[in-house]
Amino acid sequence: MSGLTILDYAAVALLLACWWGFNAVVFRPRSGKWASLSRTMDRYRHGWMTVMAEREFMRMVDTMIQGSVLQGCTFFASTAIFLIGGLLAMLGAADAALEVLKDLPFAVETTRALWQIKVLGMVTVLIYAFFKFAWAHRLYTYCIVVMGATPISGEAEAPRYAERAARLLGLGALHFDRGIRAYYYTMAATAWFLHPALFMLSTLWVTGVLLRREFRSRTRAILASETD
Repeated sequence: MSGLTILDYAAVALLLACWWGFNAVVFRPRSGKWASLSRTMDRYRHGWMTVMAEREFMRMVDTMIQGSVLQGCTFFASTAIFLIGGLLAMLGAADAALEVLKDLPFAVETTRALWQIKVLGMVTVLIYAFFKFAWAHRLYTYCIVVMGATPISGEAEAPRYAERAARLLGLGALHFDRGIRAYYYTMAATAWFLHPALFMLSTLWVTGVLLRREFRSRTRAILASETD
């Protein structure tokens, strides 16, 4: 038997609901004061690529900036691999980990099978994050290629190339954001080792923090004040 209780199933269902609901709310097309931080940044990406297309000789600056973004994707993708390796190593130390959990207050009794399910669940989320970061890296690379292929200012094709580059840049940011969000929810899932109710509280707290940053943060207010 796996040892999963109704509360465990409810905690996992809440995580999936919050994750899906966040994507539906934040990335829904909106404008004005209802636009999220992610949607607001899309405008700046289009503005950046428009200015890039108007430059005739100094586009190297734009590609250098984009190269720094690629380094961020590489860092997080590599970190995901290390975390996955660490969690898989924890499967072999299940007995020692269960002994530690017994001494922690409020920790529910956990079987070896349930411990493995929890660890493999976190591994699954981190694998998802790795694929998101890896794909974001490729999209950013494609964006650099399109930026380099953009005709000089004044040609009819220049605005079209700028639009394509902006869309690739936005799509890369979308996948990068989803990878980062997987990290956040993995951190919330660590509370599952203690108690599924604590896992549910952590999931709600993480979702609340993420929503606040998208709609009520100072960063969003600063960026939206110049576009709304």
